Amino acid sequence: MTNNYPAYIILIIETIRLFLKKVILNLERKVLKKTILIDLDGVLNTYSGKFDEKVIPQPKTGVDDFLQELNKTFKIKIFTTRNKILVAKWLIENKLDCFIDDITNVKELCWLYIDDRCISFDGNYEILSKEIKKFQPWYKK
Repeated sequence: MTNNYPAYIILIIETIRLFLKKVILNLERKVLKKTILIDLDGVLNTYSGKFDEKVIPQPKTGVDDFLQELNKTFKIKIFTTRNKILVAKWLIENKLDCFIDDITNVKELCWLYIDDRCISFDGNYEILSKEIKKFQPWYKK
């Protein structure tokens, strides 16, 4: 069976087909990525316990490489109690916004939480109780 379409029509159709295939693959990757919720203060920036609601400390050294690498495999959402507009501005000013999928003030369902004020539960309440009593954020150790 021969094709009676002009070559330019076949080229246009093939280009559209390849473009749509790429779009669908990118959407599938985005949908299939697991979500990580990352705390802003003390994890992504140089926060040291002195909170100022109007000023977000500078990014920690290496945070851009860290987020870029995570972004290849995961959806990244920033979890913070700060004003979301201020956080968005901070992300843009520090060229980190391209790695972030969302900013939230609510701890939501996700695959993993990264926070400077957390303890990982290993199933043992006795050990957990001891960890709670001696807990300190990393910047106070």
